[in-house]
Order: sequence, then C-alpha cells, then structure tokens
Amino acid sequence: MRRNKERTNGTPGIPGEVRVLHGGAERKLPLHKGVYILPNLFTTAGLFLGVYSTIMSSHDRFLEAAVCIIVAHLCDGIDGRLARLTHTQSQFGVEYDSLADLVAFGVAPAIMMYRWALEPWGSWGWLAASLYVACGALRLARFNVQIGSVEKRKFVGLPIPAAADMIASTVLLYYFFGGEGATHKHIVVLMMVYVLALLMVSNVRYHSFKDIDLKKRQPFYALVAIIVIIKFVVAEPQLLLFCAMLAYVASGPTGWLLSAARRRRSRAARLFKLAAEGRLRAGGE
Repeated sequence: MRRNKERTNGTPGIPGEVRVLHGGAERKLPLHKGVYILPNLFTTAGLFLGVYSTIMSSHDRFLEAAVCIIVAHLCDGIDGRLARLTHTQSQFGVEYDSLADLVAFGVAPAIMMYRWALEPWGSWGWLAASLYVACGALRLARFNVQIGSVEKRKFVGLPIPAAADMIASTVLLYYFFGGEGATHKHIVVLMMVYVLALLMVSNVRYHSFKDIDLKKRQPFYALVAIIVIIKFVVAEPQLLLFCAMLAYVASGPTGWLLSAARRRRSRAARLFKLAAEGRLRAGGE
C-alpha cells in the first residue's frame, strides 16, 4: 500500500501541517506550533518604530521620524545577531523580519521624504516615493531567495536599511544646520531617492561586515579607530552618520567601477601578450 508525506506550510518556526496521503485519502497532522520570542521582539520593536515614524511624518515632525528609522535599524541589527548567538533562527523570523523591514525602511522613509521634500514635485515626487518602496520590496524578496546561494561577505544591491539610513541621515543633517520643517523644491533630494531605489535592485556589491569577528584579536590601530569614531559619534552624531552612510552608498558603485577598470586592464594585457607572441612566431618563421 502506497503511503507518503507531503509537507505544506511547514516552514521552521511557522505553524503548519503535514498532509498524509493514504490510499488517495488525506489526513492532516498538526505540527509543533510556536515561534522564538526574543529575536522577534526586537523585530516587532523595529516594526513599531517604522509605524511611529510614519505618524510623525504625517504631523510634519521629521526629526523624530528620522530618529525612529535610525533606532529601527539598531533593532534590526540586534534581532539577527541575537538569533544567531542563541541559535533561534527560523524561516518565520526571516519572513517576519522582511515584512518589518519593508515598513520601517521602505514605507516610513518614503512617506517621510514625500512629506519633507518630494510633495512640491507633484507626480514626480509621489512616483519617486512609490518607486523607492517597490524597489525595497524587490530587494528584500531577492535577498530571501538568494540567502543560501550568495557570498555572505557581500550584499547584492544596496541593503534597504542602508538606503533608509541615508534618507534619515539627510534629514538629520538638515536639522543639524538649522533647518526647520519641510524643504523647498530641491532636485538633489529627488534624484537621491531615485538613485537609492535603483541601487537597491542593482547587481552592485556592498560589503556586509558579517566577516568581522570582535571576539578575535585585532590590530592595535583598529582599537584606536573605534575610539576616534566613538568620539565623533558623541561630538557630532548627525554629521558622522551622514558621512558614513554617504561613503557606504558610494562604495558600491566605486568598487564596481574599479573592478571594471581592472578587468579592462587585464583584458588589454592578455590581448597585448597574445599579439606579442603572434609577432614573435611570425618573426621566427
């Protein structure tokens, strides 16, 4: 008698069922139900901060909205590391984290930027905000699909939290230099949103920093650099955050251009070598 099992909706950490096929008949057997609490609490905190940021943007309180996005990124970083340290990783956590990221780093920054700087642009403004959210969703979906098949040291495309931090740090820098309320019709801000959206769905590689192990011995200058960074964070956090995010966003295209230049030089060197060898053979004949 033929008897086999087919799992449906039974991803780790997600309530699901096992469908047992027995002579053409089906019986549903419940799986163990439950989720890991600790990492998902931080994911939920990031989600709440994204919603609160949206509420602040609707009341034109852009400084508070930007700070919420930055803190949401901290929660997003903690939940992943906490799950790895406590061995509480699950498919439920991956999917829930992606949904929370779309709210905190997709919808919240888009609404903040629209209310802060894009509204005067009319259709170009809301299209930029909508494109940012759509590209962020595509970036998260591609990450989930490629999570087991790409190099862990590199991200394919700009991570959506980094894009959100770039937007939030721009708002913080605006207030740092004495700005108040919404901006005027600045094309630089409009172009920045379009560029960030396209970088998220590009094939440009970004460093993930997942290979850094603070438990191992590091060079002495690394400690000095960390102390200097902490000093700047305490002294001028808005300025340092903007410069750091701008450097990270620019690092992807810069690395791609340098890599393309190296490939062209290598190809030219091979062609020159082949041509030289061909001339030597022709001369020998």
